[in-house]
Amino acid sequence: MKTSIYLLSLTASAIGVSLRTLYETGDGQKILPGPFDEVVLNGQAFDASPAARSGFSLDLAERRLVQMEGKAPVWMTELEKIEARANSIRFFDITDTPTLGLRPKAKSSWTYPTPTSYTQVTSVIKSLTTEGPRTLLEKFSSFRTRHYKSEEGQESQKWLLSQIQRITTEAASPELRELITINEFPHPWGQHTVIARINGSSPVEDGIVVVGAHQDSTNMWPFLPAPGADDDGSGTVTILESYRALLAAGFTPKRSVEFHWYSAEEGGLLGSQAVAKSYETEGIQVYAMSQFDMTAWVKAGTQEEIGVITDYVDHLLTAFNKELIDAYLSVPYVETKCGYACSDHASWSKAGYPGIFTIESSFGHANHANIHTSHDRIDVSPEFSFDHMLEFSKLAVAFVIELAGWETA
Repeated sequence: MKTSIYLLSLTASAIGVSLRTLYETGDGQKILPGPFDEVVLNGQAFDASPAARSGFSLDLAERRLVQMEGKAPVWMTELEKIEARANSIRFFDITDTPTLGLRPKAKSSWTYPTPTSYTQVTSVIKSLTTEGPRTLLEKFSSFRTRHYKSEEGQESQKWLLSQIQRITTEAASPELRELITINEFPHPWGQHTVIARINGSSPVEDGIVVVGAHQDSTNMWPFLPAPGADDDGSGTVTILESYRALLAAGFTPKRSVEFHWYSAEEGGLLGSQAVAKSYETEGIQVYAMSQFDMTAWVKAGTQEEIGVITDYVDHLLTAFNKELIDAYLSVPYVETKCGYACSDHASWSKAGYPGIFTIESSFGHANHANIHTSHDRIDVSPEFSFDHMLEFSKLAVAFVIELAGWETA
């Protein structure tokens, strides 16, 4: 006989208590009333049998400490996290990083320049292409899933690492390669964050420049296929193309520059929180961090636009980002909001570092119908645009050169 568990449509105030009558013992220890082989979420039934979960290490009964906007942290299971995301409730999973942002630090006095490196930026921008990102994304989105607790998620991360290494070898001169390190930032779930660093000549007190995207993907029901072409395969290959072009141009920075490909964004910003916590603990100064999450979609019937997120970001750095778009991109920006803990920049902001987020469009015009489904593919619609992605590669190049500076002989 098929055993089912029914989850409800919830608001943020209800999440964390919704399933208590279904699986909470008297001492507060939550258990699932299993075994069960079906979950009904928002009226849709999903296969939860052992066969469906093969290849995943995701334990639906595991308890996690979750932080939602304006509320004290609460313990919930992985299943409740799935329910929260299905109901558009955003959160940090702080189980591994409960003290992120609590370390006292001096108030930041960073300022950002008016863009002035036009000749250098435009020379690199001219070398950007759509061919490399298309080839990379065709492969990257061909993994059945890149879920951070799946075997294929680990395989896709290793493949991504190999491509970063290959591009570094092919694009950078032997002298420039001496300045570059490529490392895995390890995570206990097995899919690691990848960090490529170009060491600069400035003292560490000047801080580093960080460009980020997340490599993992998920379906609303995580055991289903999740090609994640837009979310966030697009951002992943967007910043990789920027990295390639900078290396090919012989870019040697004053401030050190890091490109980050985060694991487990879809699990509650787990990977970026771990990295930000490590930097916070080590006292590493971050001058600026820019997140690229979903860069491909141009909704039919709308004007092509660049979405500049204005909530939960550093406002001075956001103003500078707008100047970059005006100076170097062919598409105008529109101000938009995405809410609490909506991508990995939020981890850096929580740690007290200046972080910003640029997305494919105004939030209302983004690719909401396809992300977190099996339809998040390159070929799903002409609305998926590599030319639009190229605009974001331009932005990442400009962000790096203008803020890190180019060390000239």
